[in-house]
Amino acid sequence: MENTVKVLNGEKFGYGFIADSFLPEGMDEYYLRNRQVQASSRQWRHLTEGEIALLLKNLNSCQNWNDLLVSDPFDPSLIKNSEFFGLVRLGRMERKVVSFHDFAVPIGISNSRLVSCDIGDDCAILDCSYLSHYIIDKHVILYRIGEMLATNHAKFGNGIVKDGEDPEVRVTIDIMNEAGGRAIYPFSGIRCSDAWLWGTYRDDAALMECFSRMADNESDKSRGWYGYVGQQSVIKSCDTIKDVWVGEGSYIKGANKLKNLTLRSTLEEPVQLGEGIELVNGIIGAGSRVFYGCKAIRFVMGDNCNLKYGARLIHSILGDNSTVSCCEMLSNLVFPGHEQHHNNSFLIASLIKGQSNMAAGANIGSNHNSRGNDGELVAGRGFWPALSSTLKYDCRFASYVLIAKGNYPYEMNIPLPFSLLSANNKEDRRVLMPAYWWMYNLYALERNSYKYRKRDKRKVIRQHIETDYLAPDTAQEILLARRLLQKWVAQSWNRRACDDRTYSREQLEGQGKSLLEEQSSLLATLKVTAPSLENGSKPMEILKVREAYRSYTDMLLFYGAKSIGEWCCQQSIKVSDFQQESTEGYGTWLNLGGQLVPEFKVEALKELLKKGLLTSWTAVHQMYETWFLSYNKDKALNGFLVLKEVLGLTVLDQETWEGLVAKVIETRSYIEEQVFKTKEKDFSNTFRESTYRSHAERDAVLGCLNDNPFVLESKQISQQLIEQVKSVVF
Repeated sequence: MENTVKVLNGEKFGYGFIADSFLPEGMDEYYLRNRQVQASSRQWRHLTEGEIALLLKNLNSCQNWNDLLVSDPFDPSLIKNSEFFGLVRLGRMERKVVSFHDFAVPIGISNSRLVSCDIGDDCAILDCSYLSHYIIDKHVILYRIGEMLATNHAKFGNGIVKDGEDPEVRVTIDIMNEAGGRAIYPFSGIRCSDAWLWGTYRDDAALMECFSRMADNESDKSRGWYGYVGQQSVIKSCDTIKDVWVGEGSYIKGANKLKNLTLRSTLEEPVQLGEGIELVNGIIGAGSRVFYGCKAIRFVMGDNCNLKYGARLIHSILGDNSTVSCCEMLSNLVFPGHEQHHNNSFLIASLIKGQSNMAAGANIGSNHNSRGNDGELVAGRGFWPALSSTLKYDCRFASYVLIAKGNYPYEMNIPLPFSLLSANNKEDRRVLMPAYWWMYNLYALERNSYKYRKRDKRKVIRQHIETDYLAPDTAQEILLARRLLQKWVAQSWNRRACDDRTYSREQLEGQGKSLLEEQSSLLATLKVTAPSLENGSKPMEILKVREAYRSYTDMLLFYGAKSIGEWCCQQSIKVSDFQQESTEGYGTWLNLGGQLVPEFKVEALKELLKKGLLTSWTAVHQMYETWFLSYNKDKALNGFLVLKEVLGLTVLDQETWEGLVAKVIETRSYIEEQVFKTKEKDFSNTFRESTYRSHAERDAVLGCLNDNPFVLESKQISQQLIEQVKSVVF
């Protein structure tokens, strides 16, 4: 069923409204300036004596009938038992019914009190006890609302200070740190990228001044802005709505309190707010939904987000395509694709870089496990703390770190991506298995990328997101991880050999590289430890170092050749021509809210801002778009740098490229095989079959293995990639 408000006879309407300014007697002077002209073609007229008489007969009253203006066609019999104060202007009003799904009500105004409002065509306003200073667009239903008003200092969730206000009233959001040292000013168009830049470079005072000034300029500081409800919106059974800008197509039902908000709803991506919620000082992105007793204060929700089942979102920014249920989130900046569904988990004072999942009982919070409330946690993409895991702040984790159930009593810095972190309680030691995802959980790794692509239902893309687990950010982490493994292996080897000589970092890495690449069993009995990963008395143990090192190498070769092959295929250029491009600066990347960008481009942006060459967030967002257009090429240049480091080359020759193509085909075929084999276990496990009477019942419930959408897409990706790299000419 179409998710729109309809006038049942199907007649189409279209116009804007709000004519000239008017100062109702006794109303605040600030409103005079901001009842803006939105449609000069609107023809308003005064009521006739007969219309006034009929209105009085229907138990209506008006402070001054000259201030009640209407637009033809107008049927006064549709207004009953209502009061009007100040300048009120009514759009077309005929004897029709307006409906939303199965909810249908007659057009008109009944049992309501209106103060200085404009009402659009074919609206139904029923049982609204107090509706003040609002502009209502066409085809809107307002039903059983206790209080709905806009004050003369309405900010609609933006962190600005209106004329004549005390700066102390400014709404800020304390992202990443509870103590407020990374606070930012929210504004309607803010993205995770903006918040990350603002919250990260706090040592650059000039840049911070630019960000503050641009945020202030995003909104008009003058007082007296009317509230707004966009066309085809439905608001019913709500208690208090104050200073809320409601975008078109919104659906709001049963809310307890909505105050100082912007709903960035559109007809294509409507915002929906449900029963028992209380939202204060926030911005809600297009296509997002908040239901069932949620509480949110000082927050920003991105596009296509879900907040439900009593979740608490406070002083936090939640990225696009995220779902949060039941839990508590305080002082976070969370990039797109976050999942947190359990009643007994909380996330406090963190920077989570997206595509993450918080399990039940996960205790991730600075004010619960450190001496003060100024601790922080930073985690790369794919962060997965498991059931009942407890961390002590401060901590940093590379991308795709899986934390097993346990108590982690010390601060940690885990720079190795795709790792499994677990606790050896017997020895009171933490252990780390690098490249765990690639070696033992490749199905989950592939499915992680798949599901975040499929869950992206945004119609308009404002925040670009990289969902592939092998990308420039993880590639640079893997390169670092290989060097660290080399160093730790060499140190552990020398320690066992009682070699206490001092070696340089380069010497240790060279020695470790030789040990890791030798085809011998010399490392089989070597216990490798890393002294710098945990702030405890015992060094962390590193498991399966040789297997992890080889896996990291395979991942880098696959990523590098794949990135180059895809770009050359798209552009129909030769690899030999592409490698003439300069790769300077493409080795270090940053994750800006889900969009991956070479660091030198971010540094250039900062300089443009400080020099005054970029003066608005709109200009910054245009720069993001420019970066995105060159992303595939930039990624290919990064891939070339990766190959040069791993293979020790300065240029690629044809023989090496052909070997890399063969490696890509071999690796992609292996990935596809692992996806199928892992999913096949669900169909061959006899214990899973024990709950079904027959295979037919199982297939009816689970579907057939060969028809599984994820398995089918994996095959399609393999076929497409193999064809691409084969078609590339050296």
